[in-house]
Amino acid sequence: MIRDGTTPLLGHGSDATRRRNLSALLVQVHRSRGLSRSSLTQATGLNRSTIAGLVAELVELGLVVESVPEGAQGVGRPSPIVRPSDGVGVVAVVPEADAVTVALVGIGGRVLARRRTAFDEPPRAQELPPLVRSSLAALRRSRPGLTPLGVGVAVPGLVRSTDGLVRLAPHLGWRDEPLGSLLRAVIGLPVSVSNDAILGATAEAVFGAARGLGHAVYLNGGSSGIGGGIIAGGVPLRGVDGYAGEFGHTHAGADDRRDAAGVPGSLESQVTRAALQRLLGIGPVDQDEFEAALVASAEPAVLAEVDRQLDYLATTLGTVVNILNPELVVLGGFLAALDAARPGRLEALLADRALDAARESVRIRRAELGSDLLLIGGGELAFAALLADPASMGEWRAG
Repeated sequence: MIRDGTTPLLGHGSDATRRRNLSALLVQVHRSRGLSRSSLTQATGLNRSTIAGLVAELVELGLVVESVPEGAQGVGRPSPIVRPSDGVGVVAVVPEADAVTVALVGIGGRVLARRRTAFDEPPRAQELPPLVRSSLAALRRSRPGLTPLGVGVAVPGLVRSTDGLVRLAPHLGWRDEPLGSLLRAVIGLPVSVSNDAILGATAEAVFGAARGLGHAVYLNGGSSGIGGGIIAGGVPLRGVDGYAGEFGHTHAGADDRRDAAGVPGSLESQVTRAALQRLLGIGPVDQDEFEAALVASAEPAVLAEVDRQLDYLATTLGTVVNILNPELVVLGGFLAALDAARPGRLEALLADRALDAARESVRIRRAELGSDLLLIGGGELAFAALLADPASMGEWRAG
């Protein structure tokens, strides 16, 4: 059984079996970003002739390409390498309080091109469809051979999984916005919308720090607050409506200060990048510049604020560890910078906030995908249908 949830592979027979096998092979190539035919044979348990036929079909569909390994030597013909094609991709959209980023993402979670549009004020939901359409047109001119199959949107807020309705995105000022419907009407492609931190957790589980792990938690800190995602049993835990993982709005033993959603005493009300920027005396900067300034600072007021915020973060993580018993906690955004500014302090605090048994197996690591994280996550959302049934590509082209 493959961890991604695909069914066990069988011989190359019925149409349903063929579709399952095509899906399993494409998932393997997607997640590895390239495997030899011999490795695919070993990973799936199918024989070489069946693998050859399935790969040929994926090549015909334009989803993968084959090549001979460079510098191959030795006796016999080297096993061809099967890699994702650059001819197929999806559109990832990330709206934030100060900008909207639109990108083309290829199979394998590769960000092929991106366009960022800055805003002085949070963009309105109604501004996204024309912006995405114009950005996509410009991106396609830079990648003329690429066919976009769908759109995945990573929203910093509560998104209803059934229809892409944004129930609440407090940092954007959105409430009950039918974003999925708005985009579909203008873009003319399938559109999926989800919470950004859930998609961040998915991206880190497929390509990043939590790759190959069954139980992980992701917490991200950004300009739009603190969000989280949960990987349980190797798959994202979304909850009945898609709202799972809102760690930023959980009570952290703080005062009655309210966060952007109106929740008193929450983690997000106490742990903020803005407070650190004020003490550092810096304005809007990218994540790398912010972390460099924070780690380099020896100002007592900055160090005291870092310790204060880590204390609240440890309280929330203790609750998370006690309830979910993960094997890994992944920190992204300014939360990773906080941990880097005081190495070892968060783990020491967590030792006092979580049960010993639950804490024994957990590790804390920083996210690995950097600025590509949410774009890759949005891409995963948009690629889901294709990965589940690659044969639909041929039907899509025929229709």
